[in-house]
Amino acid sequence: MTWAGDVLVVDVLDEDAGLADVEDARGRTYQLPAEWLPEVRDGAAYRVEVTGAGVTFTPDPGGARLLRERSKQTLLAFSDAPGPDAPGEGGEG
Repeated sequence: MTWAGDVLVVDVLDEDAGLADVEDARGRTYQLPAEWLPEVRDGAAYRVEVTGAGVTFTPDPGGARLLRERSKQTLLAFSDAPGPDAPGEGGEG
């Protein structure tokens, strides 16, 4: 698993369980202990730094916006590519 330089965004913070559901820039989701994330809250973004001493999660104020923009671009690229069954492209519809 490669996290170095990655961005994580908190989707859901479960304060009772002490867990944060996070999503990375590749769309994968994980649960992390909330205490690992400074100033944790829903929608907060973090830069991940991996060193020989461990893993550091640093708040990234623009990270959530960056991740949303990347997701939009992925969706647009996917929806803009007509398949063989697209209307007007030799398919039925």
